[in-house]
Parts: sequence; structure tokens; C-alpha cells
Amino acid sequence: MLRIITLNLNGIRSAVSKGLLEWLTLQKADVVCMQEVKAQLPDLAPATLNHHPYSGHFSCAEKKGYSGVGMYCRKPPDKVTKGFGSKEFDAEGRYLRADFGGLSVISVYLPSGSSSEERQQAKFRFMREFMPHLAKLKASGREIVLCGDWNIAHKEVDLRNWRGNQKNSGFLPEERAWLSKVFDDLGWADVYRRLHPDTTGDAYTWWSNRGQAWAKNVGWRIDYQIATPGIAAKAKKASVFKAQRFSDHAPLTIDYDWPKR
Repeated sequence: MLRIITLNLNGIRSAVSKGLLEWLTLQKADVVCMQEVKAQLPDLAPATLNHHPYSGHFSCAEKKGYSGVGMYCRKPPDKVTKGFGSKEFDAEGRYLRADFGGLSVISVYLPSGSSSEERQQAKFRFMREFMPHLAKLKASGREIVLCGDWNIAHKEVDLRNWRGNQKNSGFLPEERAWLSKVFDDLGWADVYRRLHPDTTGDAYTWWSNRGQAWAKNVGWRIDYQIATPGIAAKAKKASVFKAQRFSDHAPLTIDYDWPKR
């Protein structure tokens, strides 16, 4: 069984201070994808850079304290690739790929557009650049799992207050249509939804820090494992861990009936 976890950390040092590494040790995951690392490599303690028994791999943003993705791998990858060829967004540390034989696992962090119209336009630029890359990946013949914070809730079932968010970043019609194209036109699979087609509250992975969103479970499902059909069909169990909080997101764990090498 291959276990993959994805989690937006909202700062790896903050998440570690809240018990992230101790929790990961108990999960026995094969690959852990992380987003919003918010650190440079010299900022990280050796035990965080390479948390035994994992090797750590990171693509940090050039801007300090911003964005960045990472990955803990139980088995050493055959190859690690930083970035997907975007001058603008590779500098923000939004893409990290690890190859294991015929399987690739990718940690990806789409921009959020909620802070300003400028950042929303950056998000749209990312989406335009990333779509051809997704098509290329899908046509590569490899089995691939794209893990991460996509900053888009796909359907009404994917957030609590969908009526009030139809004009807000993360649930805009054009964002949702873009994600539908990823699934319907390109043929990628939303692995969690394959296993839990109708789940609402238990599926949420992010809660605003405003008001009592966490206490009232006013959440969004914006963290995904999106996979090629072959490995997606082998997914056996998916869960969102909420018993302990490491950030404003919750870890999404999926087990695949798939050889580890």
C-alpha cells in the first residue's frame, strides 16, 4: 500500500512547533507533500530538513517568508524537479516533482487571489500557464499524483457557504470551470471524490481564521490529490485529519493499492 499525505503548512516552522513531525512519524506515509513552507533552507533545523526516515526536498520562494513547497520521501526519488518552466511562478516556489520508477508525485501550490485583484490576476495567469503543462503530464504515459492546495473549491458540495461565495476568489465561475476542464477534458481524477462522491463537512480541508469558521465547520475543500486514471483507480481509503491542528488547513491522506517502487 502506498500512502500519500498532502498539507498546506502555513509556515513549516509554525507547523513543526504544533507537533507536525511527531504526527508524521506515526502516519507511516511514503510521500508527504507540503505547501506554503514560508521559509528558506538555511532557516530550517536539520531535523526539519530531513525528518527521519524521510529525505526532505524543497522548492522555496525567492521572496523570504512566502509560498514554497516541499516533500518528505521515505524512499529516495530517482529524480527531483523544481518548477514547471514558468519564469513568474517558479520563482514563487509553487511546484516540486519527485519520480519513483513509473510514478511521479508532485506538490503544487496555486496562488490565492483573495488578497487583492492583482493577486487574482496572477492566479488566472498561473491557471493559463499550468493547463498546457497538465495536458503534457497527462500525455506522458506516467502515473502521476498531483497533491496540493489548489485554492479552488470545485462544486457546491465542496464548501459550506457556497451561495455567499459565488463572487469570491476560490469559487468564481471561471475558476470552477477551469478545474472542470482538468477533470472532464484532460481526464485527471479527483481521487477523494472518487471515494466519497457526496461527502460535505468531513471533506473540508481549510477554514478561515475569521469568526468561528473552525468551530462551526464553515470550511472549504481546496486541497486535493488529483491523479491519472490508473493510480486513481487504485485508491482505497481517503481521510481528512482534524483531531490535531497544524495550520489553517487539514492533512488529506490517501492510500493506494500500488507498489512502493
